[in-house]
Amino acid sequence: IPGTLNVGHTLPTTAQTFIYTAIIQVDITTLFSMIAASILGAWLGAGIVARWPKRNVQIGMGMALLAAASLMFMTQMNLFPGGGDAVGVRGTRLVVAVAVNFALGALMTLGIGLYAPCMILVSLLGMNPKAAFPIMMGSCAFLMPVGSLRFIRERSYSMRAALGLLVGGIPAVLLAAYIVKELPLYAVRWLVIVVVVYTSVSMLWSALAAKEDTAAEPVKAEV
Repeated sequence: IPGTLNVGHTLPTTAQTFIYTAIIQVDITTLFSMIAASILGAWLGAGIVARWPKRNVQIGMGMALLAAASLMFMTQMNLFPGGGDAVGVRGTRLVVAVAVNFALGALMTLGIGLYAPCMILVSLLGMNPKAAFPIMMGSCAFLMPVGSLRFIRERSYSMRAALGLLVGGIPAVLLAAYIVKELPLYAVRWLVIVVVVYTSVSMLWSALAAKEDTAAEPVKAEV
């Protein structure tokens, strides 16, 4: 399944990068800095992150995303100041953006998705949530071909299913890009909250399921 998804979604994700970069305004320095950081994170941080217990990372990331979504919810309800419509960041905020995206790139090697954390990062930095789309698509577009080549070399994918994802993915990308472009900023922020809450709950649920599976394993008696 991972190989099929990587191979099938590589071209649609690459197409998304060019489409969103063309139709959504984002600062070039911020865009390339964050994309480069995620690539370096996946390349340099893979060896370190691979040693971390995946379940612990899922719990930590899930709780952090849930807290961030709660903060955004309070902002939307005018209970907490925040939000913004900037298309880029500079100075300390750019350093934070690069550092966090580096970490997210490394976490991708554990199977922790980059989309939801990147969306919340961009929003909390005071940027327009729409600016997250070219950033997160670009980050994944440069990482997926490397993984896809490995899966293709090992023949660890389904050609028929991957072709279906490719053929259906590109027109779906065009439709999604139009919808995102036309959505008002207020609606996009609500979309970010929904996506992040869903992702955080999924991570916490996966961590709980992993614990139950471990507990259910029979204990071998020592001889």
